[in-house]
Amino acid sequence: MTERLDGRQEPPVKESTGGPSTGPAESPRKTLRLGPSPAVAIAFLLPAALLLGIWVVYPIVYSLFRSLFDATGNGFVGLGNYVTIFTDQGMLTTIRNNLIWVVIAPIIVTMLGLIFAVLTERIRWATAFKLIVFMPMAVSLMAAGVIFRLVYEEDPNKGLANAILTTVQDTFSSSQGYPEARPREGDESPVAAQDGAVVTKQPAQAGQPVLIPIVGVKPDVMPANAQAAPANVSGGGLSGVIWFDFTQGGGGRNNAVDTGEKGLPGMTVEAVGQNGQVAGTATTTENGSFSFSGLPEGSYTVRLPQSNFEAAYGGLTWLGPTLITPAIIGAFVWVWAGFAMVLLAAGLAAIPRDALEAARIDGASEWQVFRKITVPLLSPVLLVVFVTMIINTLKVFDLVFIIAPSSVQPQANVVALEMWRVSFGGGNNQGLGSALAIFLLILVLPFMIMNIRRFRRGES
Repeated sequence: MTERLDGRQEPPVKESTGGPSTGPAESPRKTLRLGPSPAVAIAFLLPAALLLGIWVVYPIVYSLFRSLFDATGNGFVGLGNYVTIFTDQGMLTTIRNNLIWVVIAPIIVTMLGLIFAVLTERIRWATAFKLIVFMPMAVSLMAAGVIFRLVYEEDPNKGLANAILTTVQDTFSSSQGYPEARPREGDESPVAAQDGAVVTKQPAQAGQPVLIPIVGVKPDVMPANAQAAPANVSGGGLSGVIWFDFTQGGGGRNNAVDTGEKGLPGMTVEAVGQNGQVAGTATTTENGSFSFSGLPEGSYTVRLPQSNFEAAYGGLTWLGPTLITPAIIGAFVWVWAGFAMVLLAAGLAAIPRDALEAARIDGASEWQVFRKITVPLLSPVLLVVFVTMIINTLKVFDLVFIIAPSSVQPQANVVALEMWRVSFGGGNNQGLGSALAIFLLILVLPFMIMNIRRFRRGES
């Protein structure tokens, strides 16, 4: 014991022997836990996990089990349903259509979204443009299918697509078709049919009006108020009139222009010389009259080409077997292009402007800046959009079911729709339908994992 200056005594200090300390061990530090305890976290996660098991895990497991049995569910067939998927001709068509969807639709949606996102940075009314392009996202896929079913109507008076095509066609072509129209039979008629065309029986000369009576004109292509020109019409050269030689109510004369008979506008008329070459071309006016100008003197055969008696251009058969898949892909692009544009526009806003300005200062063109700087910096967002679109195309159902008529649904079929048709749409084969569901899950799963990994990389 040693005595301190204040009179107190201290215990003697033991000398160190180099061995381990025999004093009392220090208590370990208590680590502070952030957030709730594991028990609280489990309590909150349990309802969600329970619902996830009921609505996701159980259906997957049951579908896998059910796919090993036949339509009745009593006979075990093993992998027979999966063999049917890859051997049945209808199933192979379905897989081919899904492959077309996966290859084409995501590329178009991603490219359009990128173009729209870049262009919106250069215009003043960018907000209004984004609103218009994104607006289809507010419409359900079933409603979008109904809209495009009307857009693709073959009748130009009902379908917007063919209305646009026929309007463009009519802008560059003034000819009007009169299908099933023909000259009157008999020796009294001044014209006759020849290889699908209509020609005059006698050569025509300047100063002598050429009369070409036509019958068999359909009411739907008949002009509304087009009184035929008088028979003595003359333009000073080779001229004439083409009219519908029929008087409503009777009493008219054959091969003569009677009151109330209508001219046929928009018909192409050719003046054919004695050598068989076309010397001039004219088009009938609203009253059916025509006139050639600048023809050399001589006699000519007046001919109405076969094109006059073909149906006028009515657009494309969008809902036919040939175009049905591209038509539905067009509707899909209309719905999802706005989604891609918004994501890519957000990615563009995050790109450092210094890099773009530095490239422009160094002399790079806008195309070089876009290709070598913008696209590489935007590649993570582009990949997310592209993979998301692949998942959406693999799951597409509503658009195909609504747009494609029942007569062409086999040609437009996809895996998701075939799964429903086989199971509940009349096939009543839930074994094969479950196999299709598992097959679709296998197709979607890799892309979902890819997206999840991409999201995790973005968070880290």
